[in-house]
Amino acid sequence: MTGTIQNREAFLGKISSQLGRKQKTEMERPVWKFHPQDEVLKEATQDDLVDVLREQCKNIHTNFVLTSTFKLSESLKEVVEQYGGGPIVTWKDERFSQFGLDTLMKEDWPQQGHDLHIWDHTKGEENINKAKVANVGITISDITLAESGTAVLFSSKDKGRTVSFLPSTSIIIIPKSSIVPRMTQAARIINEKVKNGEQVASCINFITGPSNSADIEMILVVGVHGPIKATYIVVEDI
Repeated sequence: MTGTIQNREAFLGKISSQLGRKQKTEMERPVWKFHPQDEVLKEATQDDLVDVLREQCKNIHTNFVLTSTFKLSESLKEVVEQYGGGPIVTWKDERFSQFGLDTLMKEDWPQQGHDLHIWDHTKGEENINKAKVANVGITISDITLAESGTAVLFSSKDKGRTVSFLPSTSIIIIPKSSIVPRMTQAARIINEKVKNGEQVASCINFITGPSNSADIEMILVVGVHGPIKATYIVVEDI
């Protein structure tokens, strides 16, 4: 149901008159002389950004693994084993196939007795129930902020948001090409998608390591309301 605004122009016109200025019908984006937000890590190469992310992972209690596309399957298998195996829940994401993970996910893990659930929007709440009892949730970062160690996940009907925060542990695969300096670039990328008419996810999650909470005394507690452990696997995809 869409509401209707009554007498808007007359109302705004009266306010403008009382303020002694002409009523504006359009807003112009301000042009700023200085852009300090663009100076952070401005000259950093992609390798530099990987190093920044690696160091930040130490601050956010997140394990960091650097691998190649060729070795990704082995690296992912090792991390899952370190976390105690399944049940595992993942997105239905074509990038898993592009990274060569089909054999691991569809053959190796089932043969090893690891229960694997791939998100299926047609199954509705069953997906959430699977995520609730999962030991490991595996997702892929769309944009990654080196400065803060933040993975940006675009949800969709095939990429349920609960995969990243209901399982006991979280593994986020981070394509090296997805790493940008900071929030400034992420906001710009999302804004460009909107301007170009692209379908943008209704839910965009900014995830910085495992769940954290601090009380009034600023005592940090990790793993209060989400994954108690997290690993970023950075893939040399470029």
